[in-house]
Amino acid sequence: MDIVLEFLQDKGWLHYVTAAVTIASVIASVTPTPKEGGIWAKVYKSIDWLALNVGKAKEKGKEDEVETGK
Repeated sequence: MDIVLEFLQDKGWLHYVTAAVTIASVIASVTPTPKEGGIWAKVYKSIDWLALNVGKAKEKGKEDEVETGK
């Protein structure tokens, strides 16, 4: 474990990656999920990926809630 922490602390890019994930998470949390097909949907999908919102962490859009009945 010390080797991993040492590796991460020695690299200057760790701060930038952490900041990018944090900013993407804030953007994804304050904006509504757009409808599929538009340019904003593609941009939002990449922001969501950068924010690590994948799998069960992903917010479902209104269309998904209607289809699943939730």
